[in-house]
Amino acid sequence: METVPRKVLIADDEPDILEILKYNLSNEGYEVYTAKDGDEALDKARRTLPDLIVLDVMMPKKTGVEVCQLLRAQSAFKDTLIIFLTAVNDEGTHIKGLETGADDYVSKPISPKLFLSRVNALFRRLSKKEAQPLTIDNLTIDPERFIVLVDDREVNLAKKEFELLFLLAQKPGRVFLRNEILNQVWGNEVIVGDRTIDVHIRKIRQKLGVDCITTVKGVGYKFEL
Repeated sequence: METVPRKVLIADDEPDILEILKYNLSNEGYEVYTAKDGDEALDKARRTLPDLIVLDVMMPKKTGVEVCQLLRAQSAFKDTLIIFLTAVNDEGTHIKGLETGADDYVSKPISPKLFLSRVNALFRRLSKKEAQPLTIDNLTIDPERFIVLVDDREVNLAKKEFELLFLLAQKPGRVFLRNEILNQVWGNEVIVGDRTIDVHIRKIRQKLGVDCITTVKGVGYKFEL
């Protein structure tokens, strides 16, 4: 499957750090957004739906921990990767951050090479998880072979239908917002609207012959058998 660049949001009140990290991540092929305080970080996270959010622990308006707590409380960010940046080398602070929902910590002063290695490692772990075949009851979805089986019967799905089904099936019961689906399945390839999602969902249901995608009116869709 073709993939769109991973999106990374960096939030820090130090312009030099934003510039250095953005430069290095962009050179690695990531699509990078920046924010200078906690409020801007929340706003940009909700508008861009990044795959990874890098938060300075001590920021104006809202701390990184506060931003993390607010994002983790929303379904769209329950599985988003989050890294904390901190100049505080205190075990209690680290534990609190990890309990809040951070995936990793990077200490200041930041080594760009070490930072990139941590980011790439998190995404490799995520990609490995995403590439595993899913088997849920009588439905099997294999992303490497691009195959969908229902009761051992192979179902021929178009590329975007497959990607949409696989996205939803990875998190059974979780409601995916419409703009989140558009971002992760279609990305920046073309300009599409809500109607495009509805059409693809209908085709998936028809081809599978299995009632596995539920419409959450006015919000989005979720996978459940």
